[in-house]
Amino acid sequence: MTEAMTPKERILNALTGRETDRTPWSPFLAYYWESLPRKVQAKGQFSYLKEMGADPLLRGSHVPYTLRYHNCTITETQRNGKKYVTYETPVGSLTEIHTLSSVADSWFLTGHPVRTEEDFQVLQYIYEHLSIEENIAEFEEDHKKFGEDALLLPLIGVQYKTSFQALVEHWCGTEALTYALYDFEDTVRECLAVMDERDLETVEIAAKTSAEALLFYEDSSTTNISPAFFERYTAPAVNHWGSCLHRHGKMLIHHACGSLRDLLPLMDSTEIDVIESISPPPTGNIDIAGAYELLSDRIGLIGGIEPTFFLNCSLPELETRVAELLAAAKGRRFVLANSDSCPPGVAYEKFTLVSRLVRKPAACSSSASCAL
Repeated sequence: MTEAMTPKERILNALTGRETDRTPWSPFLAYYWESLPRKVQAKGQFSYLKEMGADPLLRGSHVPYTLRYHNCTITETQRNGKKYVTYETPVGSLTEIHTLSSVADSWFLTGHPVRTEEDFQVLQYIYEHLSIEENIAEFEEDHKKFGEDALLLPLIGVQYKTSFQALVEHWCGTEALTYALYDFEDTVRECLAVMDERDLETVEIAAKTSAEALLFYEDSSTTNISPAFFERYTAPAVNHWGSCLHRHGKMLIHHACGSLRDLLPLMDSTEIDVIESISPPPTGNIDIAGAYELLSDRIGLIGGIEPTFFLNCSLPELETRVAELLAAAKGRRFVLANSDSCPPGVAYEKFTLVSRLVRKPAACSSSASCAL
């Protein structure tokens, strides 16, 4: 049966509260994709999603800017299963440590480079001497090529997240950052101000593109940030980003994959348009129905199928869960997806099952009304 809408139109309508012909189904492949054979990856995610009957939503499809470090030499060395990345500047150096996991065959950050007041001053110097250059040609070419068949979501932010979350995840870690804010808050704030300036430059460049929406991988969760910290440090940056994008008629999509229950009321008061990868336990701590109770009608949600459930459930269990999610989201802005990353090993038939389920007449539920 020929569908009434294109994938892009369906996704955009669902996220903006307009009429849809059915609920969009837009899987987030992430780690699952990396585990697939090279010959499959060579065809690209778009083809893979289209073949399974999904609505292609290409998260982080492009970075429409290039970072140029000045007066900073970045070197990488490896020894004994560890990788050391050093930022050498005239005012000092920072070194981060990554450890190789043989199980995951991936590197994980195990040593944050910023701990002392002097380290923050070095980090500030790095950002002061960082330039952001426009690099939008490749995105514009792909945006035109994919047309109505996919929604591309370019990234924003130097670290693809706000400066405070970059400190939490990459530069400092939660514990060291919390102590720093008590011990030398002025130094931290001065560094954050410079980081915010560079981040906003990336948003201003991205706003020039033809993208309908932009994405940042904030990974928000009360496992690593308190509501007070979110309100004080994260929300102002998000509001600047959102205001900039809204002036250009674009949406701001916030990837938030963790424990969100206590953050949602604060997120609702920001310039965020969509929360992506919302997840029930154990990955997160709130389901779709609970999230909608805490959010105003203007906020769209993407997600709902918890990653470990997606991996371990039977097909009948998945069918039941999809029906529950579609019912919970009826009349709200919603795109169905597996929340956050997708574990390697998820059976392909689970993807195709959901593709069939959203096409059933009863699945027409993602926005205020559905096209006949």
